[in-house]
This record gives sequence, C-alpha cells and structure tokens, in this order.
Amino acid sequence: MADKTRYSDEELAEFKEIILKKLETAKKDYELLKSAITQSESNDTQDTSPTFKVLEEGAATLSKEESGKLAQRQQKFIQHLQAALVRIENKTYGVCRETGKLISKERLRAVPHATLSIDAKQNQK
Repeated sequence: MADKTRYSDEELAEFKEIILKKLETAKKDYELLKSAITQSESNDTQDTSPTFKVLEEGAATLSKEESGKLAQRQQKFIQHLQAALVRIENKTYGVCRETGKLISKERLRAVPHATLSIDAKQNQK
C-alpha cells in the first residue's frame, strides 16, 4: 500500500475541531491579557506611603510589560492556529513543509499548528 499523501476529510474534521477549541481558548486568554494591560487598577496607592507607591508603580509597569509580551505570543499563536485552519480548507494540513510527508497524528494533536514533522524539526537544530 502506498504512503498517504494527505489526511482524509474525516481526519481533517477531527483536527479542525481541536484547532477551533484551542482558538477559542487562545482568544479568551488574549482578551484577558489585553485588558490587563489597558485597564487601570481600581486598587490605588494614593493613600499609602510614598516608598510603597514607587514600588507598586514599578511592579505595575513590569507586570504590564510581561502581559504585553504574553499578549504578543498569544496573538502569534492565534495566527498560527488560523493558518492551520486555512491549510485544512486547502487539504494541505498535516503535510510537513520540509519532507512533504504526513506529520504524525500524535504530534498534530499535541501541536495542532505544526508545519514540520518531528524529524524535520530535529534536523533544524
């Protein structure tokens, strides 16, 4: 029997369901991170000592920077998931972009936006 060159429509539907669930969660996480960056805290430091206020403002700035980096990563993850959905529609999902062979189902279930097989990924190092 010849090697499969693409996943069946049923298999693609299974992966699409996985991706849509991850995408929904990722979008919620992104919105939380975005609101953490833009929303000013209701717990103000106006009535506390000046030293504590400086420390609190520094921590808030650091927290916003960290949230910003996390939000950027989350946005990139969302873009990768959306690109995976396009590959499903094009029926090219699950094909390694280096080897042209199918990426294992186990890898795609763990990393649904993967475009490289484990072998190809390891050869990149």
